[in-house]
Parts: sequence; structure tokens; C-alpha cells
Amino acid sequence: MEKPATRSLFVTLAVLVVAAAALFLVFGGRGTPGDASPEAGFARDMATHHAQAVDMSFTIRDKSQSREIRSLAFDIINTQSNQRGMFLGWLQQWELTQATDMRPMAWMSGHGHAATTATAAPQAMPGMASAQELAKLRELDGSEAEVLFLQLMIRHHEGGVQMAEGLLELSDRAEVVSMARKIVDGQKGEIKLMTELLQHRGAQPLPTILK
Repeated sequence: MEKPATRSLFVTLAVLVVAAAALFLVFGGRGTPGDASPEAGFARDMATHHAQAVDMSFTIRDKSQSREIRSLAFDIINTQSNQRGMFLGWLQQWELTQATDMRPMAWMSGHGHAATTATAAPQAMPGMASAQELAKLRELDGSEAEVLFLQLMIRHHEGGVQMAEGLLELSDRAEVVSMARKIVDGQKGEIKLMTELLQHRGAQPLPTILK
């Protein structure tokens, strides 16, 4: 017959194992991300980043007569609007606010992030168009508007790739990692397409911000 002391030791060990498993779920990458976590910062910043891409795509869709440009704009609007909804949904699920007092890209501090455009404020999200660039896009028409859109969106996508690759270095949370990989693959593919569309118009991309 099993001795009481042995049963007590077994129960104690079982409780410790359960407690350790619970701690692993909370602190081992499966628990809810905190307010200052890479996952939360990525979701907030990428939601803002995507919002600008969608805005630029609506602008060129209404200006261009090119089937290729309008199709590209539609794809960006559809894909990035859906992804943005997922980012905001994560924040709601994690019981975190959509807005924060933390500066953009704070979640990548110490991991090589720096402003990447001459018009960007220090620590701005990489690839973002300036207010002046957006105003110029709205003013132009025809092929000039198409060229500027492609140049700005290539740089914007390069910034999105940087952010997604940065997240991949900092997180192992499955759904966030999966999304970041989709962004890297999808936006690199669109960068190639947009570069070809620029070449067909006798133009070149802006200087790359990718290392």
C-alpha cells in the first residue's frame, strides 16, 4: 500500500508541474502580450503604416486609367485593410488600447531601427510618406501621379518589410509571426511588380531603405 508521505509528495510534485506549466504559458510566449511588448507595438505601428498605404491606394485608384495600377491599388486596399483589422482585433483581444503614449517603433529600440527618409522625424516608422509627398500625389494626374505612387509605395513596402522582419527577430507568438512572414513575402513580391511598372514608365524607384 502506498504510504501517506509518498502520496503527499506525489501531490506536491503534481501541483508544482501544473504551476510550472501555467507559468510557461504566461511567460513563455503564449500568454497575453503586454502593453510594451513587441507584439503590441508591431500591431499598433503596422495598423498605422497600413492605413497610409490604403489611403495612397485610394488616391491613385481614383486618378489612374491604367488597369495594372488600378488592380494593384485594389489589392493593396483589400489586403492591408483586412490585415489592419486583424491588428486592431489582436489589441482588443489582448485588452490593450489602440493608441499609446509610446513613440512609434519603440518596440524595436536597440534593434537597429533608425529613421530612414530625409523627411521622416526621428524614430518615425520606416517608409512612411511625408505630408508634402501625399499632397503632391493628390495634386498630380496621369502618368506623373502613377510614377510618384509607385515610388512612394515601393519605399512604403520596404518599410513594412523592415518592421515585419524586426518583429520576427523579437517574437515567437504564432499568429503574429505568421502575419509578419506574410507581410515580408507579399510586400517583396509587390515591390518587384511595382519596380517593373516603373520601368515601363521610364522611371526608377527612390533610393532603397533596405539594408
